[in-house]
Amino acid sequence: MLAAFLMLMTDATQLPPLETPWTKLVSKTAPHPEYPRPQLVREGWVNLNGKWDVAVMGGAAEPLAKDFARKILVPFPIESVLSGIQERVPDDATVWYRRKVRTPDGGGRLMLHFGAVDWHARVWIDDSFVGEHRGGYDPFSFDVTDLCQAGKSHEIRVAVTDPSDGGPQPRGKQVRQPSGIWYTPTTGIWQTVWMERVPPERIDRILAKTKVSGALEVQLSLVGKATKPASIEIFDGKRRVARGEANRLGRARLQVPRPKLWTPDRPHRYRLIARYGVDEVETRFGIREFGLKKDRKGRPQIALNGKPIFLHGFLDQGFWPDGLYTAPGAVAMRYDLEVSKRLGFNCVRKHVKVEPATWYAACDELGLIVLQDMPSGDGFIGGNDPDLQRSAYSAEIFARELGAMIDWLEPFTCIGMWVVFNEGWGQFETKKWTAWTERRDPTRLVNSASGWTDRGVGDVHDVHVYPGPGAPPPSATRALFLGEYGGLGLPVEGHTPAGWGYQSFKTRTELMARLQRLFAELHALKERTGLSGAIYTQTTDVETEINGFMTYDRKVLKVDPRQVRSFIRAIDGPAPRTQVIVATSELKPQTWRMTLTDPGTGWEKPDFNDSEWKAAPGGFGTSGTPGAVVGTRWNQAGSIWIRRRFTLSRDTATKDVRLRIHHDEDADVYLDGTRVAQLAGYSTYYTDVAMVKVPKILKRGVHTIAIRCTQTTGGQFIDAGLVRILR
Repeated sequence: MLAAFLMLMTDATQLPPLETPWTKLVSKTAPHPEYPRPQLVREGWVNLNGKWDVAVMGGAAEPLAKDFARKILVPFPIESVLSGIQERVPDDATVWYRRKVRTPDGGGRLMLHFGAVDWHARVWIDDSFVGEHRGGYDPFSFDVTDLCQAGKSHEIRVAVTDPSDGGPQPRGKQVRQPSGIWYTPTTGIWQTVWMERVPPERIDRILAKTKVSGALEVQLSLVGKATKPASIEIFDGKRRVARGEANRLGRARLQVPRPKLWTPDRPHRYRLIARYGVDEVETRFGIREFGLKKDRKGRPQIALNGKPIFLHGFLDQGFWPDGLYTAPGAVAMRYDLEVSKRLGFNCVRKHVKVEPATWYAACDELGLIVLQDMPSGDGFIGGNDPDLQRSAYSAEIFARELGAMIDWLEPFTCIGMWVVFNEGWGQFETKKWTAWTERRDPTRLVNSASGWTDRGVGDVHDVHVYPGPGAPPPSATRALFLGEYGGLGLPVEGHTPAGWGYQSFKTRTELMARLQRLFAELHALKERTGLSGAIYTQTTDVETEINGFMTYDRKVLKVDPRQVRSFIRAIDGPAPRTQVIVATSELKPQTWRMTLTDPGTGWEKPDFNDSEWKAAPGGFGTSGTPGAVVGTRWNQAGSIWIRRRFTLSRDTATKDVRLRIHHDEDADVYLDGTRVAQLAGYSTYYTDVAMVKVPKILKRGVHTIAIRCTQTTGGQFIDAGLVRILR
């Protein structure tokens, strides 16, 4: 998110967490009871979530039995209220977990699984060291068969250290001193812990690579050597539509006849069952292809299944007031996605965080295309160039965790784009890592850097403009993308702590009016530039930010969903045809009367004498202001007053007449002395705005438009005209 805005923010101590509708529903014995690995389902597993003993020890000290005096509710991080602890971990501390577990009966191998632990985890069974894992976002497992006896109790111990922003590892928005756009850190276990009995000969991963033709390449990761090849069956509902056998490398090619394609409108999924020896696993997948395709004007567009699609969705940060990185439950986690769909969005950008597998399975099912960020970290050797070499240690961590993220998320249908870097956060060797990601997964689009420093590589050129919208310069080879815009703030008493937005409002009515204009500008920008997608900041308020469509506690939806749906549908449709009544200066300078001196009362009236005002061509402002077509330079602080007379040759019905205006910043617009628009903030291009208090008919003859525009900071510009919307 736009770091230039940081200067406007102040440090704030986090207030006590708000309750979500699901806070009190969290089980104190078995939270998150759902099966945690929907991309590879097999029978027979034991959920180890619940109460564990916990001890926080300084330095390298190991805990004694007396140190485990408190209980923590796994999988909630120790900093969260749902953990039962809610305390910050000192920088040099280790969080120790302990739990007695009765080993499940059965044969084969016994696997101990961790959904995610932030960041460095070491694991013991009784007094035997099992192994360790570094990485805060990817699942990991240990074979503990030889350390456990079936039906017997054993003690699991886990020691976790996490430097947060004191280290170079990927961590996203987590910092030790939260403020502004940086949030409370997560330490330790934050996803489900579970055990599973598996055969010695088994399938550890299923990946279905799809073509819109119905051709499938299925890749199985096989463990051990079964006597027969692995078999694969594809089902559409209960009807089997394809079957085959994998070769010794676990690969098989199949054909689904008359394929039903996966789209946001119809997220159809097939069921795949694979067998290897006595092992049987199941997954679901959709048939789809992501790529680029040029539109009729020759502009590269993001394409789904060979057809251009405008991606429009939320920046989704995945923070919760009660659980921080961990949602209070699967229903809660799914709720955010359902709201996105209900509002009419077709995608979601998962911002510098990786979610549990169940989140991506819900996106598959609901039909939300995911733009997946690599969580950011850092570790520069020195200097400010975002492409400087990292330390070798930092680069090694980045490579390992980027590869791990891609490998385990690759089986999900919904992933449409990998975002390697966000803005300049830890950005280094951009061309190298973009090419590396493209080779690792050639089936998805790759965004080298969302916002800020662009190196000319990847499938899209992505910019951030707040509140925006805006677009990158034209490209012959890459799609244009708006990775972040919006950020409109609205506090809701009782549901929102003190906070900020990129542009803030006091009422829902004001917010909806600005949203309508924002989306109208986005529509115009899409038509004018070929913009291929846009990501609105953001799904919910987060800690000190109040710029979500929902409050942080998810109890209040700040917008009217029916209106938002209509705004979004309009973006997907063709631009409305218009008839110019009074021309703007977009194509040809139009003459206005202007003054920079307060003209006093009555300046907006038709009979006001403006003969001493300067006659000058519009628009008025400074070059470099987004979307500005400057005819007369206006670069002073304060206000500008402009007036213009126009003549109608016949009576004009005003039902479909709109004010076409580009303003930076606040503008008051008068027609024949009546204020017809009061516009706060700024636009980034010309947009058509409905007017108020306009008579049903403007009589033929002479009329007057009068505008006052006020400049406070940043760019400045004003120009306007009138158009009729042709139905």
